[in-house]
Amino acid sequence: AAKHVFCDGHRSLDDRKWIEGTVTKLIIQIPCLNEAATLPVTLRDLPRSIPGIDVIETLVIDDGSEDNTARVARNEGVNHIISFPRNRGLAVAFTAGINACLKNGADFIVNTDADNQYAGTDVVKLLTPLLSGEAEISIGDRNISSLRHLPFIRRALQHLGSWVVRQVSNTTVPDTTSGFRAYTREAALQMTIVSEFSYTLESIIQSGKKRMAIAHVPVATNPKMRESRLFDSTVSYIKKSTATIIRVYAMYEPLKIFTYIGGAVFSAGFLISLRFLYFYLSGLGGGNIQSLILSAVLMIVGFQVLLIGLVADVISGNRKLIEDLLYRIRVMELERRNEPPPRPPDTGTEVS
Repeated sequence: AAKHVFCDGHRSLDDRKWIEGTVTKLIIQIPCLNEAATLPVTLRDLPRSIPGIDVIETLVIDDGSEDNTARVARNEGVNHIISFPRNRGLAVAFTAGINACLKNGADFIVNTDADNQYAGTDVVKLLTPLLSGEAEISIGDRNISSLRHLPFIRRALQHLGSWVVRQVSNTTVPDTTSGFRAYTREAALQMTIVSEFSYTLESIIQSGKKRMAIAHVPVATNPKMRESRLFDSTVSYIKKSTATIIRVYAMYEPLKIFTYIGGAVFSAGFLISLRFLYFYLSGLGGGNIQSLILSAVLMIVGFQVLLIGLVADVISGNRKLIEDLLYRIRVMELERRNEPPPRPPDTGTEVS
């Protein structure tokens, strides 16, 4: 575990652990939007002690709620509260929570939903692959097929979407939209979310491309307490999810995507040129000049797309360097934060 400086309220632990700096800390973060009614139930369902964890704290991100969610969290004894004056979206709230957890010395971070969808007792199962060192990220598998409160079309789309994410991320996560997940400190430090819609799909694709060890464990779900607020309709969800997958995949594999597109366009133009050449050699090319023009346009466009892919690949390389720099800055900030306070200067005063 990392070395941390904690307040005196935690000194009930073994003093030797505090002196040696080997206390293992878990922070459970909960993004919230108007969750005053469901948040208390969610908090009371969370475990109070976990083998291998010395300190368990909670963090609530109030994403512009209008129902006193932050006050309810404070009354329920939440250790850390972040409040946004207006709604900024789930991805922003999640990222703010991860940053706050790191700054507060978390060795492990668990993210769960405030609507009590996930069984809090399964936090232990979620952390098991991380505590054993088998994985850096653990994602709860709800077994979508068993969620009868979801319409059949929603379950089918969830399966399809998870399959697509597995293909583009080279992972084996069966439930890619699950918000019940755990991160090691190292994995959280390397995370950079750019989407404003949801973090679930982007974080898996990103982690897969970075070759992180991702585990998935079966988890239980509680009866539904409210409807989802993440999207207005199934069509809206499909549009936003598809855009997120394409955008994130293009960030990590730009040359491949532009090569496919540019190659398809160039090939279409080349085939049309072969058609024109056939008619021309047959003495019938006089009336097919339009095919020659279309062929030239498609081949030029295809070649330009390929060049754009090369430029995008260079930009992707620079982005990886920026991500590595951001990671190093975060590590330096945490190391500086956990350093003991400087000793007061020696005044040189003699005592007789």
